[in-house]
Amino acid sequence: MQFSVLLRQTATSAFKKTTGLCGLPVHPNSKPELSSLYNRILHSLQQLPEQSAYRQSTHKLVSERLNIVATTEDIAAIEQKINAGQIEELIYQAEMELKLIPSIEKWKAHEALEVAPPSGQWQYFK
Repeated sequence: MQFSVLLRQTATSAFKKTTGLCGLPVHPNSKPELSSLYNRILHSLQQLPEQSAYRQSTHKLVSERLNIVATTEDIAAIEQKINAGQIEELIYQAEMELKLIPSIEKWKAHEALEVAPPSGQWQYFK
C-alpha cells in the first residue's frame, strides 16, 4: 500500500505543472510538437533562395536543435543542451519563426539593397 502511494507521488512529481511564465502553459506533448515545428521550419525555408543569409543561418540553427531533440529523451536535458529556455518557450520561438518565414520571402530580404549604405556604416568603435 505504501509503495503504491510512493509510486503515485513520484509519477505525479515527474510532470511539470506550470512553466512559471504568465500566459505560457505547460505543453502536454512538447517533444513531438517541437520536433514537428522544427521540421516544418526546415521545409518552409526551402522557399527562400539558397544564398539567403537568413535561410542559411536559420537552417543551421534549427537543424542542430532538431538533432538535439531527436537524440535526447529527457526534456530537461533538451532544455539544457539548447540553452534557450524551457521547452514551451522553444515551442513558442519555433511557432514565431514559422510565421516569420513567409514575411521574409514577401519582404525580399535576400535581395540586394536598392541604395548602397554609406561608407563605414557598419564600422563601429574604431
